[in-house]
Amino acid sequence: MPERIRVLIVDDHAMVRRGMRDFLDLHDDLDVVGEAGDGLAALDATEALRPDVVVMDLMLPGLDGIAATAELKARYPAVEVVAITSFIEEDRITAAIEAGASGFLLKDAEADDLAAAIRAAHTGEVYLDPAVAGIVARRMRTRGGPPNGDRRADAALRQLTARERDVLACVAQGLSNRAIADELGMAERTARTHVSNILAKLGLTSRTQAALFAVEHRIERMP
Repeated sequence: MPERIRVLIVDDHAMVRRGMRDFLDLHDDLDVVGEAGDGLAALDATEALRPDVVVMDLMLPGLDGIAATAELKARYPAVEVVAITSFIEEDRITAAIEAGASGFLLKDAEADDLAAAIRAAHTGEVYLDPAVAGIVARRMRTRGGPPNGDRRADAALRQLTARERDVLACVAQGLSNRAIADELGMAERTARTHVSNILAKLGLTSRTQAALFAVEHRIERMP
């Protein structure tokens, strides 16, 4: 049997949680290990259950989904977060990605998209709803300024080796660690190590952040 992906569902509506659980339970590779109804409960459940992926509603009572995502990633950096929301709000989308979400879905997405987003997050891929991806791309284009114009970004980029820049360019293309390894002729473990080093050097917490950083600063493979 293949390894099952451990999933925690976080939403303040019990019926929504039940619907997601019922759907995900149909997939042999997905194992819903628990549910939580607010941000603080999500942190407690993550500590107790150690899921691989947390499906996080952003509109939660008390500690909201963005703050919960940031705290969760600070405590458990290996746990991936797929953010979901009912509304397209550019600031909220950007905040969730900056908090460390590895994927972003609208609640009206197809059920299969949720399973795909969970699998993508677990394998280190970036998964954005098409509408969200469009917003993010526009935001990157409208920030203005020349490429690599931010001094702190320049300093961070200078810390990267040529190989790490190549890996970062692959991350921007949405490639998983396995695909990066195949593309660059290295072991998957080496690719994973490079990604971890890149996140540390750039002060980022997720591959989604790294991908957006690479797009914003026009990182390309070395010739």
